[in-house]
Amino acid sequence: MKKIVLFVLVALVTVFQFCSSSKKAASDSSHITYARNVQPVIQANCSPCHNPPQGRAKPLNSYDAAKAHADEILVRIKKSPEEKGFMPMRHPKLADSTIAVFEKWKETGLAE
Repeated sequence: MKKIVLFVLVALVTVFQFCSSSKKAASDSSHITYARNVQPVIQANCSPCHNPPQGRAKPLNSYDAAKAHADEILVRIKKSPEEKGFMPMRHPKLADSTIAVFEKWKETGLAE
């Protein structure tokens, strides 16, 4: 009888351990950071114009620069292509899911 109780106890501890780990992993993967989520979007859609030395526009090639201009970036990427100040200039509007990355990054504290 003691063996059965011990086995059940070990099985329950193991199950609960995996349940809590999976919740932590899911929340970690949804955490938006500059390096993991924002920087690749900027490099793919804002270069070379916002990437010195070849770009003449406001540099957005660092965390500090992107953080300092996060509000302006959001305003400009949310505009329609026919509106003045739309970004990325002369390119299609970014996908809503891409814009959502910037919104979530700002909402969650602009993590590096």
